[in-house]
Amino acid sequence: MDFSVRACERRGMLLLIPGPVTTRPEVRQALTRDLAPWDNEFRHFLTRVRERILRLAGGVEGVHATLPLQGCGHFITEAAVRTFLPPGGRILIPATGAYADHMIRLVREAGRVPISLPMGPTDTTDPQAVAAALAADPTLTHVGIVYSETGSGVIHDVQAVGAVVRAAGRRMIIDAVSAFGALPLDMSEQPEVDAAVFSTNKCLEALAGVAFAVARIDRLLACAGNAGSWSFDLSNVYDHAMRNGWGSFRFTPPAQLLAALDVALDYLDAEGQSARLARYTASARILYEGMRDLGLTPWLPASRQGPVIVVTHAPADPAWDLQAFVDALKLRGILISNFYNTPSPTFRVGCIGAITPGDMAGAVQAMDHVLRELGIKDRGAIQT
Repeated sequence: MDFSVRACERRGMLLLIPGPVTTRPEVRQALTRDLAPWDNEFRHFLTRVRERILRLAGGVEGVHATLPLQGCGHFITEAAVRTFLPPGGRILIPATGAYADHMIRLVREAGRVPISLPMGPTDTTDPQAVAAALAADPTLTHVGIVYSETGSGVIHDVQAVGAVVRAAGRRMIIDAVSAFGALPLDMSEQPEVDAAVFSTNKCLEALAGVAFAVARIDRLLACAGNAGSWSFDLSNVYDHAMRNGWGSFRFTPPAQLLAALDVALDYLDAEGQSARLARYTASARILYEGMRDLGLTPWLPASRQGPVIVVTHAPADPAWDLQAFVDALKLRGILISNFYNTPSPTFRVGCIGAITPGDMAGAVQAMDHVLRELGIKDRGAIQT
């Protein structure tokens, strides 16, 4: 694996955002070939990609199915909600942050009923609170949880939450959009999970535009007819595959993006999932400690900081301007998000993608230079 600084220089702009991420040139090169999605060669290729995704999720052949959908993570999340909950169905959603809020909105606008489980903006989901909420309301059939909350950087223990959901005889949907490919997931160990959903442009280090669900086949069959949408019906995606083969893609597929994903999966296989997580964790640690060394205040306590994104309180200095900070970093070849999802002003820096801990150390140095250039003297957190 070539994750050297020289390789990073070949990539151009370093995307330190939680997706789309910095990708390898070999992944982007896969986009240059024209592909016919109904050609038999493509059908064999797509069958293999689905099998690779199933293995990564710990899925079991004949028990779970890999279901692709054109679009982003929100699309596949809505599809899972529509498929596995009937109209008017009730789902408990721990209020983990901005992306849990997005799930709540998707549920509501799909005509289902979201019940929010309140929690603090830096808290991890308490499995016992989930168990208590389910015990108090037998009409709740599902729990929807965001595995990696990129609004804050918190990682939630989906295995522990799943255990209480399973004990209560309820079902679960996992938003693994910014988790899949790095954080542990084993669908064979969690029979309570109807589906884990994710997109390809995060920890898989591929490109945006296609998403997947790994779902239980028995639940897809039991929930046929729920969706109220042809486009967002995962049961119909499964039925299409049963009628036309696993190499078929319902509606026109993003063929080149799937080719790029296949190359990205080669690199994940070569690196290993645990090694990828270790690389991300090392980058996050360098960034977290670097922010503190610069006099800045990370949003999370170190014990709750995950490996996907580090969120930092905005400096209290009146000269602070997030867009100016972003623009000055961009001139140095580093791009971070120009918005935040926390209750008080912050900035967020992604630690995933084809980057190295050395890249992150260089980014911390660049942030120090930019803060000096902008005249930021008071680096303490804004008090709200």
